[in-house]
Amino acid sequence: MSTSTDAFTLDDFTQLVRDDLGLSLEPEQVAADFDELPDWDSLHLLKLVTSLETATGHSVPVGKVLEARSLKEIYDLAVTA
Repeated sequence: MSTSTDAFTLDDFTQLVRDDLGLSLEPEQVAADFDELPDWDSLHLLKLVTSLETATGHSVPVGKVLEARSLKEIYDLAVTA
């Protein structure tokens, strides 16, 4: 997986969610509301932030992440932060 946010694709992000969080996630589920994701809970969010910071090499704005309603919104925050 790439450490540059320029090269950290949505596919990379989806794979990170699958590998690091242990969730089976289909590409079309990335934009779904968290309420629609099976087995999603707040502990996944904390693990995801840590994994994203490791993968991208920079901090993720946690305050904004807490306002996100989908994984796609979190991805967008991670690659633009």
